[in-house]
Formats: sequence, structure tokens, C-alpha cells
Amino acid sequence: MADSDHTRIHAAVTRRRALKVTAAGMMSVPFQIVGPVAGAEADQSDSDPALALWREWQAAHHQTDALCRQQQRLEAMLMRMIDFPSVEIDLDDDGTTVSLSREEDIEDLLGNDPILGDLCAKAKSELMARQTRWAEADALIGFSAARQEELAAADHAQQLVDALTTTPATTLAGVAAKFDMILREGQSSEDCDEFPWRELRLTLSDLVQIGQSLQPDSFMSDPD
Repeated sequence: MADSDHTRIHAAVTRRRALKVTAAGMMSVPFQIVGPVAGAEADQSDSDPALALWREWQAAHHQTDALCRQQQRLEAMLMRMIDFPSVEIDLDDDGTTVSLSREEDIEDLLGNDPILGDLCAKAKSELMARQTRWAEADALIGFSAARQEELAAADHAQQLVDALTTTPATTLAGVAAKFDMILREGQSSEDCDEFPWRELRLTLSDLVQIGQSLQPDSFMSDPD
């Protein structure tokens, strides 16, 4: 059980780092795609499958980001309440110790030596007790439930990313939406100069200018 918890926590930390990158990328796009818009492009935009998927992805992205912040707060609260379940085992007389959080690791380290049988049993018993205390605290504050909700939302957002990537755009707004998603998901910072992020930002800016020249004040708008 400890192995599963520990692995999932690290997965959650990794996902949060990715979300921080995505949040930074959001700042690189100084506009919003809006609709419906006036004229012929409005009718096309309403039926553009890429634009529709982008709107779904944007909502899912915001939801994932909010759930991630929620489970971050709960994780910090849980860590303040109780340390992550693990046991420390002395390896030799020079004070070297290892910290183990899985029963299998304790078995690998101590279980093959009959002389260390009592130490192995004690370590496993201590780990089980700490796992139980962790599970009780977790259930009290709802960290694991929040983590699962965040992971499910992130999976849904990723499915929309995959769908949007392979869905042809039929309007300029749809093309701009796909560029927006790529930037927000991919670049490491809003001013990343590594290829191709600077070039993609410039290309997206060109698309916006063309769209605004065709539909002033309607193709794109400044965010609130």
C-alpha cells in the first residue's frame, strides 16, 4: 500500500509541475478566441469542430488547474499532520541508514538473512502501523479523493488535447485555437526562446492580426 501511495504522490507532484508550466504558457497568448462573431466567419466558427474542441479543452484545463491547487493544499495539510509512512533501517555500524516505504523492500533487504528475522518483522510491523495512521489522516481530510478527481480531470483534458491535435480546423479561429493549445501545453515559459516556441508565438500573432483585420473587434478580444 505504501508503494502505491508513494508512487501516486510523486505522480501528482509531476503533474503539478506540468500544470505550472501550462499556467505560465497561458500568459503568452494576449487574447481570447470569442464567438459567435459577425459575418460569414461567424457561421463557420460555430461549426468548426476544432474551435468547439478548443472551448471544451479550455474549460477542462481550468478545472484541472483548480483541482490541482486544491489537492496541493490538502497534501500540504496531510504532510503537516503526519509524516509519509516509512521506516529507517541501519545498514552497518558507521551510521548508514536507509528509508523504506514498501514491505517488499524490507523483505529484499532483511528477509533473506535468518539472523535478521526479528528486525525484519519489527520493521514491517512499524511500517504497517504508520501506513494505518497515514490512511486515517488521509480519509479525514480527503486528500486521496481530491487527488483522484484531479487525475481524472487531467486525463480528460489530455484526451481533448489529443482530439484537438488531430481534428482539422475549418476557420482561422480554429487554427488560432490549435496554436493556442500547443503553446499553453508545450512551452516552458511565456517568453521561451527555444525553437519552435518563439516562432509559434509570432505565427499565432500573425493569425490574430489577419483575423482582426477581417473582423475588427470580433475575431479576438483582450481578456478581462
